[in-house]
Amino acid sequence: MTTLRTIHGTPVLMCADEGGTIGEREALDLIGDAGYQGARWVAVPAGRLDEDFFRLRTGVAGEIVQKFANYRLGLAVVGDVSARTAASASLRDFVRECDRGRQTWFVANEAELAERLRS
Repeated sequence: MTTLRTIHGTPVLMCADEGGTIGEREALDLIGDAGYQGARWVAVPAGRLDEDFFRLRTGVAGEIVQKFANYRLGLAVVGDVSARTAASASLRDFVRECDRGRQTWFVANEAELAERLRS
């Protein structure tokens, strides 16, 4: 289930915490849904992402992030990923680089997403 919310003037498609795992195919469905509803960002709970997303060697994260970039949609991964980044230097670097940009963010919660969208 998804809900369209406007946060500081930006339409954001919010994915529910409950639901199936989101992999590459489901990411494309979200992109289509976001485009249909006029969203500029999609917020995905970290707990819904396929575990392969967090194992960078699989390429899943790169594929998903690239798909969002191709469609000019922002992707916000919402939730605590600190245990995963503590266990993987490459994931920690990936998250840090994403957070420096304007395309993909890893945020702790919706309040942090709202703050990032404010600027």
